[in-house]
Formats: sequence, C-alpha cells, structure tokens
Amino acid sequence: MLDVRLRSFGLFNEIAMPVWGPSLAELDMDQIVTYVQPKADMTDDWKMLPDDIRTTFDRLGIPKAEQEVLGGVGAQYDSEVVYHNVKEQMRAQGVIYTDMQTALREHEDLVKAHFMKLLLPDEHKFMALHGAVWSGGSFVYVPEGVEVELPLQSYFRLNAPGAGQFEHTLIICAKGSKLHFIEGCSAPRYNVLNLHAGGVELYVNEGATLRYSTIENWSKNMLNLNSKRALVEKDGSIEWISGTFGSHITMLYPSSILKGEGAKSEYIGVSFAGEHQSLDTGSKVVHGAPNTSSTMSSKSIAKAGGTATTRTSVTVQRQAIGSKSSVICEALMLDDHSRSDTIPAMDIRTDQVDIGHEAKIGRISESSIYYLMSRGLSEGEAKAMIVRGFVEPVTKALPLEYAVEMNRLVALELEGAIG
Repeated sequence: MLDVRLRSFGLFNEIAMPVWGPSLAELDMDQIVTYVQPKADMTDDWKMLPDDIRTTFDRLGIPKAEQEVLGGVGAQYDSEVVYHNVKEQMRAQGVIYTDMQTALREHEDLVKAHFMKLLLPDEHKFMALHGAVWSGGSFVYVPEGVEVELPLQSYFRLNAPGAGQFEHTLIICAKGSKLHFIEGCSAPRYNVLNLHAGGVELYVNEGATLRYSTIENWSKNMLNLNSKRALVEKDGSIEWISGTFGSHITMLYPSSILKGEGAKSEYIGVSFAGEHQSLDTGSKVVHGAPNTSSTMSSKSIAKAGGTATTRTSVTVQRQAIGSKSSVICEALMLDDHSRSDTIPAMDIRTDQVDIGHEAKIGRISESSIYYLMSRGLSEGEAKAMIVRGFVEPVTKALPLEYAVEMNRLVALELEGAIG
C-alpha cells in the first residue's frame, strides 16, 4: 500500500489540472488538510461515540435508519470511520462489511487484487491524489449466490473547515449475488474551500446484481471531485442511482465497463444547481462484449444563475456486436438566467448495434403552473409539484425513507435553504 501511495503521489505532482470542465483555479492544495483524525475510536455502539459526533449522526437520522431499514451501517467522520456495524443475519450469510483499514489487515488478498485496479492513478490528477492520501471508506464482499435482502449504507461526514475527504469504497459481488448499497454525504458550510475526492470501485461478477445509490448533499463551499467505476462480468448488472445536491463545483461521472457478454448498466441521475454552483455530472459506459446493454437517464435542474452540465460517454468496441445503448438527457430551467448544457460523446466501432440519444431542455410551463394554481395551490407549491414529478424516476428507485429525503432536499433547494 505504501508503494501505491508513493507512486500515486509522484503522478499527482506530474499531472496537470483538468481544464475541460468547470474552472478549478480557486483550489489551492497547499491550503487543504488531507487528513483529520476524529476524536473517537471506531465502535459498533452509538452510545460510545463522543457527544458531538453522536449528535451529528442523530440529526442526520442514521441510527434510526439502521434500526428500521438497513442491514448494516458504516459512518465516517472526517478522515476515519468511527462507527461500523452489520446485523447478524448478514454475518450468517457470509457477507463481509467493514471499514477499509480493517479490510487491509483481515482481507489483504482481496484488497490487493482489486484496489485501484479500476481507478488508475495515472488517469487524472485527482485520481492520483486519491491513491496517495485515501483514508477511511468501506469494504463489502458478498459471497456467491447470496442475496442481501436489506440495503447496506455508508455515510460520510466532512466536518472540518479547509479539509479534504478521500474515502475509498470497494465492493465485490461474487457470482449470482445481489446487493443494494447506499452512500450518503454531507458537510456544514464554512467560508473556506473543502475538497472531496473519494473513490468507488465496484466488481460485479457473473450473474450478479448491484444497485449503488448515492444522495450527496454537500455544502456550497465544497469541491466534489469524486471517481466511481464498475466492472461488470457476463450477465451481471450494475444500477447507478444518483442525486447530486449542494457543493460549489461537482465533477462526477459514474462509469461502467461491460466486460462480459450480456452485461447491463443502468444510470439514473438528477442534479440541482443553484446560485454560485456549477454541477458537471453524467455517466460513462464502455461496451466491451457482445449483446451488452446500457441506459442513461440524466435530469438536471438549474435556478438562480446556476450551471448544470450533463456529460455522457458511450464507447462500443469492435467486438461488442448486438449491443444496445440509450441516452436521455433532460434539463429543466427555473428562470431565464441559469444555464444548462448537454455534452454527449459516442465512439461506435461496429455497425451491428442499436444506439439512441435524446436531449430535451425547457422551462416550467406557465400554463401548468396556472392550472395547478387554479386548483388551489400556491405558485411555490405548483412549482414544487412539477419539479418533484420531474425527478420522480430517481425517487422511485430509492427505498421509501430515502425517497422522502430526496423530496425534502428538492423542497429545500426550491426554497434556497440548503447551504
């Protein structure tokens, strides 16, 4: 691991800052603290956490969610996981769910075979940074044929001003297994920049199914430069569910490599950009085998001068005959001074495929607002109802409790209350 860190750090110093997306000129890495030790040791008992940390997670509703709907929970505070617990029924099935530091010690062979094999440190500057300074994060291994009935969740809270968070999530779903993993992120607002450059590596083996759901609610001083990638083997399936709220700048494009014949990828994402926000989101997929399929459905909302950009990338390699891909991008403008861009890229190297792309952009219909107001709703309630309908495909894909949380975040954004 030290070799990985040193090589990554060398690459970080060599690779230039990305210039193709939102400007990152205001980021000064000399002002970012890359490791903040929380004043707590990891425990499986909420009562053992210091009062301030426990109060933070109580307010976020994590202990309640664990009791009611989750099979296991990991909670990270700044740079380390401070709480981790998995229900006995998960252990009885042979499911391994622990923090990355423990996984390094207890499951070294699995970690060594998979760590930073999908996220290559020479790919871009912030992937190299992640490889050099990563800390915290979650490790999951689901044995062959095991279907995990209850979702697992990891929650990442960055609480220190001027700090970075660099957690690493590594999930391995063995042949024929099934898992739903939920990731939550938040941070309080400070008057200095914070940085998030986490890494997610997902291995979906033959016939396995993994749903990876993320609700990111960063504060408006956060630069969110996260990297996420899945490798899908024969007849495997990856589902990305993504809700991006908050942050000053986000650059996030979950990607899937469809390596085995019949592999599938589905991406459903929504982003909400407000004042002083530039949210650059989307998805990538590489079809590397015959009869693979992918769908991308990206929805963005912009208000108060915010910028919402959707980037999609579809690559179909020469051998991936019989593959299908559908890309749909929809943008909703809530005023006349925000901005929305759709930037699709398609690299198709065989003609024996079925490829489609559709993009739509528009403002909320005045007639729709008038109709709803004529039925007794206020203007604000009418707009909120239309926006909730717009993001419904994402909320429908989440467990009920998280769908409620998503709708609450949408309402807060419409009120301008987040951050």
